[in-house]
Amino acid sequence: MKAEAYRLVEAPRERNLSERFFGRFNRVGLRGALADTNRVGAPVEVPGEAAVEGMAWQRSDQKTRRWFPQGITTSADAYGSDPSSGVFEGRPVVVTSWYAHGLLGYLLLGSRISVIDYADEDAPRYRHVLLTVPQRWWIFHRLRPVRIHAGGIVWYGKYLYVAGTQQGIRVFRLDDIVRVRNRLRLWGYRYALPQFTSYEAQSDEGAEPMRYSFMSLDRTGEEDHLIAGEYGRKGANPRLVRYPIDRESELLHCDDDGRAVPAGLFEKQVPRMQGAALVRGTWIVTASSGEDNPGDLWVGQPGEFVRNKGVLPTGPEDITYWPQRGQLWSLTEWPGRRWVYAIDADTWV
Repeated sequence: MKAEAYRLVEAPRERNLSERFFGRFNRVGLRGALADTNRVGAPVEVPGEAAVEGMAWQRSDQKTRRWFPQGITTSADAYGSDPSSGVFEGRPVVVTSWYAHGLLGYLLLGSRISVIDYADEDAPRYRHVLLTVPQRWWIFHRLRPVRIHAGGIVWYGKYLYVAGTQQGIRVFRLDDIVRVRNRLRLWGYRYALPQFTSYEAQSDEGAEPMRYSFMSLDRTGEEDHLIAGEYGRKGANPRLVRYPIDRESELLHCDDDGRAVPAGLFEKQVPRMQGAALVRGTWIVTASSGEDNPGDLWVGQPGEFVRNKGVLPTGPEDITYWPQRGQLWSLTEWPGRRWVYAIDADTWV
């Protein structure tokens, strides 16, 4: 199937809704959320040959079965690979995504992100922020949960891209994080991030719809690309795609009809893919093997990957490249075995 068979189409949005909405909430942005972190992680030795350092969540987040970690991105994605950049206001920042497990969690909570100040690696501090969609009903404004798996995220400039599986991709503006006075309005959450726009997944007739399971960013060429891929069990046809990003607008490059078309499509890739990233032209893919089994790290080019079996901890998810550190960063999902961890890129590329 040709790449043109798969498209992301930006959904229409009411341009003035956001400003009317923010007039009723206290917009504090990422700066405000990082200034009010209320949880502390701890350094930990992560199992797996490929893991070189890691962070464990606070105990309640390590154990909960309500929320499962999925996606990861960093301030290096946001601001580029130059040695003097890659930080947010002088601080290295990691952002992860979670989805609420179970029907009740899906209906009431949806998905969230964690913003982690990694300046103190011995005690990284973080805060959870609920992902929401602003809605207006008559004169009332409300926030409803974003009900997606949030399997991958990319921070690019002022925007946060979040994978929505069959729904396509949601886009949030990190400057739009709001602080809510009454936590009951947000199911106990103090901070929320309202959606800015979304891209609906479309495909030609006869083409199997693309599932946006995970994402990463590629800055290695003359044009930046959003990488997306899908999870598929053995015998399926998991795919990888690349979408050009407009560096000026920091949104996907679209044609006159508002359609983003992949610059590349790779079919029949690694089974059980959970994340994919590029390091100096080489692809790195994480793949899971079920709970209690260590994960795999695949390295190479699409269609020609080499499997490094069992070198990752159990439950590997999304992956991103942090060039200033020469590391890949990933995370795991299973309760009691949840870590955010680094992989030395030169060892495996």
